[in-house]
Amino acid sequence: MANTRAEAVAALEAQLGHHFRDKALLDRALTHASVSEGAPVGVHGPKHNERLEFLGDRVLGLLVADKLSRDYPTADEGQLSSSLHALVDKTACARVGEALGVGPAMRLSPGETKTGGRRKAGVIADAVEAILAAVYLDGGLEAARTVFDKAWAAEFAAPPSRTVTNPKSALQEWAQGLGRPLPTYRIADRTGSDHAPTFTVEVSVEGVEPLTAQGRSRQEAEKAAATALLKREGVI
Repeated sequence: MANTRAEAVAALEAQLGHHFRDKALLDRALTHASVSEGAPVGVHGPKHNERLEFLGDRVLGLLVADKLSRDYPTADEGQLSSSLHALVDKTACARVGEALGVGPAMRLSPGETKTGGRRKAGVIADAVEAILAAVYLDGGLEAARTVFDKAWAAEFAAPPSRTVTNPKSALQEWAQGLGRPLPTYRIADRTGSDHAPTFTVEVSVEGVEPLTAQGRSRQEAEKAAATALLKREGVI
């Protein structure tokens, strides 16, 4: 198992395209917190990746924001904010991690391994952020940018086609990015029986034409309306 993981770590380093001067940084980035559970924290800090994840989240946000600003000079703040959210969320990070082969290179506790930790999207996504922080600490911002540009290339190639998992939050961020009040929703109509109703909901954002959509519940109709408005305005 040790040799198998060592091979996976070497393969991951090759995929990243960054040769670590400090191998301990990469090892820590790949070490899940479950490994340290119950162990005292050493004088040099915890021996898992949570602090690196914290830093990596900020490094990733900066790199995504910078690339979006350069690649889309005519996009408004709301459009940039929506794209940034899609590119830094856990789902996107997990896809990047799977493509890099992060799972097999992870150091996990026996319990976490048994429960499929190497395939858990959250575990992989957190490790990806930690890895980006490790590259930043090992080689600086430009080294992190080089790894990022390669690793996130597929995400940038198709962000508009991604399914928005939380359209109401995405619409809220878009509106706030434009400096406008939060979106409002109202029930425009309710038809059908009590057991099988159909709700028609109107969503409004200041400065744009309202839009209505239907759903089997108020929540479903609100999500449908938010998605439709985001698509109509070219955000997704």
